[in-house]
Amino acid sequence: MRTFVVAPFVLLASALALAADDSWPGFRGPSANGHAASKTAPTKWGEKDNVSWKTAIHGKAWSSPVVLGDQVWVTTADELLDPMPPAKKGGPPANPVKQVTLFAVCVDRASGKIVHDLKLHVVEKPQYCHPFNSFASCTPYLEAGRLYAHFGSPGTFCVDTATGKTLWERTDLKCDHFRAPGSSPVVYGDLLYLILDGADAQFVIALDKRTGETKWRAERKIKYGPGPGDGDHKKAYATPALVTVGGKDWLVCPSAECSIAYDPKTGEELWRLTHGGMNGSMRPILADGLLYLNSGHTKKLMALKPNGLSGAVPKDAIVWQAGPKDVSSRPSPLVVNGLLFMNSDDGIATCLNAKTGAVEWRERLDGEFSASPVFAGGHVYFCNQSGKTFVVKAAREYALVSENRLADGIKASPPGFMASPAVVGGELYLRTHHHLYCIK
Repeated sequence: MRTFVVAPFVLLASALALAADDSWPGFRGPSANGHAASKTAPTKWGEKDNVSWKTAIHGKAWSSPVVLGDQVWVTTADELLDPMPPAKKGGPPANPVKQVTLFAVCVDRASGKIVHDLKLHVVEKPQYCHPFNSFASCTPYLEAGRLYAHFGSPGTFCVDTATGKTLWERTDLKCDHFRAPGSSPVVYGDLLYLILDGADAQFVIALDKRTGETKWRAERKIKYGPGPGDGDHKKAYATPALVTVGGKDWLVCPSAECSIAYDPKTGEELWRLTHGGMNGSMRPILADGLLYLNSGHTKKLMALKPNGLSGAVPKDAIVWQAGPKDVSSRPSPLVVNGLLFMNSDDGIATCLNAKTGAVEWRERLDGEFSASPVFAGGHVYFCNQSGKTFVVKAAREYALVSENRLADGIKASPPGFMASPAVVGGELYLRTHHHLYCIK
């Protein structure tokens, strides 16, 4: 297994045994931090410029594409609407969706033709999904021969990528996501890790990736602050990060109120940082000797000194903190050559000194953002919700290289980006509301 070494720290990912430049295995890529292995990537494109192929994807889904070899996979969900949803008092609004069908779709990387369109599961009377979210917002995980498609409480499925056969499934991991799920799965070794932080139950679970059998389950046991009786303040959407610090492996799992590290082999809690907030979606990043965490809706970005952490983490372990102004609650940041790049939900791009938190530059980009930026070929790619991608130099001074727009061809709804990009072999894979693009 290969590892990416950052000072004395190591970032773990099971896909690293594969050729890194030929793989984007899960959310935020081969090193789980938004960095592409490709040394080059397109910087200029449009509907009629540098588009290698464009493939329509049915349904509604915000999950990001994953790539390995000659395959590109996405998940999606078809909704059957109830024309007259029942009235409801308290909690989320009445559910307008009476049935959801969950899919995994494989696209041929060279041609863009659909190879598999797999119906994995039909959910009768699904939980409420906020219109801003989708029933397929969790990015799948792809490795040689297998795709792990996770849809939160509705189900987790292991698919043979050659035949399209479902090898195993779990539809018994229940929580009330309240506004639909968003946390993506992670694979390391023989284990598949999932976070399910709902309004009623909050836990982290490790499954045997070969069989789907539960290996361990850790209840969060968080003392939440006051909130509505419906549990809205207890939910979160973050994807776990596997890191090694001082020779010890950590599975770092943000949640509402706290970020908690577990022993990835046993599920034993190692430490927790109480920072407040809810709805956290940023994936933790370990870089240059610091661990970067986000508090979710309160928009605190924290740089934590990870050495010697155990039990309740004291506040003085936080080296610096930024926010709430111009800090995102949805997109995850990037750390590149001692600089931290991030974009706020409302379109402010910022470059900070990663060691000190000092602002190097701050610029307004157009529109609102949910997708996390990626780094490739010396550039940072920011994708907004109206279909624009801003390519900016990964440098201490702001330099906009290009502004690119995909029209998508659908007028009924905005053709923007909720999914984060993938970069493999010098190719850029972008998912809009209705299509998957390959940009060369």
